[in-house]
Amino acid sequence: MRRIHDFHGGIHPAENKLQSLATGIRPAGIPSQLILPLAQHIGAPSQPLVSPGDRVLKGQLIASAAGHVSVPLHAPSSGQILAIEDRPVPHPSGYSAPCVVIECDGRDEWVEEPSGIRNYRACEPSALLEKIRSAGIAGMGGAGFPTAVKLAGKPGAGITTLIINGTECEPYITADDILMQERAADILAGVDIMRHILKPQEILFGIEDNKPAAIAALKTAAAGSDVEIITFPTKYPSGGEKQLIEILTGKQVPSGGLPADIGVICQNVGTAVAVRNAVIYGRPLISRITTVTGDAVTAPGNFEVLLGTPMAHLLALAGFSAEKCERLIMGGPMMGFTVSGAEVPVVKTTNCVLAPTTREMPTPPPAQPCIRCGLCAQACPASLLPQQLFWFAQGKEFDKLEQHNLFDCIECGACSWVCPSHIPLVQYYRAAKADIVKQRRDHEKSEQARLRFEARQERIAREEAEREAKRAARKQAAEKRAELAAEGGDEDPVQAAIERARARKTAQQGTAPANTPDGGVKQLAALREKLAKTEQRLALSREAGEDNKIVTALEATVQRLRDRISAAEQSPAERETP
Repeated sequence: MRRIHDFHGGIHPAENKLQSLATGIRPAGIPSQLILPLAQHIGAPSQPLVSPGDRVLKGQLIASAAGHVSVPLHAPSSGQILAIEDRPVPHPSGYSAPCVVIECDGRDEWVEEPSGIRNYRACEPSALLEKIRSAGIAGMGGAGFPTAVKLAGKPGAGITTLIINGTECEPYITADDILMQERAADILAGVDIMRHILKPQEILFGIEDNKPAAIAALKTAAAGSDVEIITFPTKYPSGGEKQLIEILTGKQVPSGGLPADIGVICQNVGTAVAVRNAVIYGRPLISRITTVTGDAVTAPGNFEVLLGTPMAHLLALAGFSAEKCERLIMGGPMMGFTVSGAEVPVVKTTNCVLAPTTREMPTPPPAQPCIRCGLCAQACPASLLPQQLFWFAQGKEFDKLEQHNLFDCIECGACSWVCPSHIPLVQYYRAAKADIVKQRRDHEKSEQARLRFEARQERIAREEAEREAKRAARKQAAEKRAELAAEGGDEDPVQAAIERARARKTAQQGTAPANTPDGGVKQLAALREKLAKTEQRLALSREAGEDNKIVTALEATVQRLRDRISAAEQSPAERETP
């Protein structure tokens, strides 16, 4: 038997999971509209490849990945692109972001027959990673990190342990539980593909002991394989990546580090199914299992829903009573957040839509001053000091926040849950993290601007030095020529260069210099020809009785040409006589 370890802290909130497990997975159908945010994962948003008015088919690529940490986006059903515009998206701030809006036609026509790789064991891992990336798969159990990037790992970092996370410790949520019950074989098929890519020494499947039906299904599906199905006592937040690693292996991920630093990679069960569908059947990620629950719905359950489906469509299927609902939450009561309204869409990370009543989740009372009881530190699964972090967050002491490892906080909400003063600690931590990230970006921008300015100043100084060197060289050459001239030395090299340039230009024009015999003859012939033409025009002007000014000008031109011809007819010796 493998030894099960424990992690620091943790709590035991009411589970409230049975409500949504009364039925199996139900299809959510096709809504009238699909709203697909271009940013549904950590990293750069995808870039749209379609325009309003275009008709798209199910599975068609409609937005491409915009970088290494990014994934493409596909049409979940057939229809027409209605708009590409800002729409409300599921986010703690309630802001709007660019979305592709599809008006569904109800036909659900595929762009083409999906083609997969049945014999994936004969493929190189790089080919499978590209297949996973092109399918648009991002982690479906947490923040949505692109799966292909995570599976590729760090160069030179060997992976010894692959952990499949079936914990689903958050209250109310049962999407992974029902998936493990009904599609355990599909999960194990996806795990086998990841095994071929990573080649780990062991595969551990972690699941809490409050899911007996899922445990039984997984053990049946894993029979005969080397995948270890490991159960452990229920405690929140055992589904956190670092906490699960510590439970199953006893290893701790270093502060600020990644699981890959200690040879471990974690993947969610929903991600495993998406990998299986992409590789074996060639299907992109266009749907997921989502729990709809809470006392404000009369028929809670789990739905297989197309990405981009408005939450209002899901809530209607579950018998939603808006007048009973306190607020809509995406996720669970501990780590979820309130959404701006039922019009926001389901995205790749939407594992739950929670519709509680006021009695079920009353408005928290006003926060009271901290009494320094220390319960938050006892409950923190990351072994942090929430009380000190709270003070530093209030005082905007960002350096001290980072010194106290603020970014190791997984925002599980355990500290807020046990706080007798009802202080919303996690909200302070989230705001402080956002401020620090913004400060880092501003610092990077100013540093880049400083480097550009210094490079420009260096370039200007270098160019000025080069110009000064050229001026000094010219001055030195001029002084040397003056010395030579004073001493009666050689011919001025600059003047000689000018004469050589003139000679070359004359040669290129097909004429010899005038001071040569050939040059003089040609010049004399040209002057005589021009004189004959001018005399002819003068005679015609006189006969026509033209203006005296024209006749006088022509006469002057004839005289000048005659003078030039007379001068040209002299011998070179005569021209040189003083």
